[in-house]
Amino acid sequence: MKSPLYRAYKETVVPRLKERMGYANVMQIPRISKVVLNVGYGKRTKENSFIERVEDTLRRISGQKPVRNKAKKSISNFKLREGTEIGSSVTLRGDRMYDFLYKFINLTLPRVRDFRGLNPRSFDGKGNYTIGFKEHLAFPEIGGDAADQIHGLEVTISTTATKNEDGKALLEELGFPFKKK
Repeated sequence: MKSPLYRAYKETVVPRLKERMGYANVMQIPRISKVVLNVGYGKRTKENSFIERVEDTLRRISGQKPVRNKAKKSISNFKLREGTEIGSSVTLRGDRMYDFLYKFINLTLPRVRDFRGLNPRSFDGKGNYTIGFKEHLAFPEIGGDAADQIHGLEVTISTTATKNEDGKALLEELGFPFKKK
């Protein structure tokens, strides 16, 4: 059973983008390739209880086991050594990705406090979009018991678009609420 968002993409978004952007071939139309959820530990790299809480949060939100990320090089100013665990992340693809995005658009974003729309300038130059949350409590899978250790969360949506305009058009058609200028 495919996600409602995937069906909407195939049935309505693809024809609209083909007409709007003037693509000759359906394979030129941008699509979402993956979604990455990421949490950095910051100063709490030694606190095992915090790390376990972060991993539990990511597991609840995504339905997958998170991977611990290690530092690639040492930086003395940050008291960081190569190989030290500095964060956790989850990569979603396929059906889980579309299920997550559907819940993200329809449940999570409306629950964000003082939400006025997504910033249209958060694209990276190649059509990928990143959203940062100061609190992980906006996600419906997180109950009130998680309020004792609040942490941030970053969601990166990778697309096959080559330009920001194409990526933004794709996300707008999928129902992402961007701020109006």
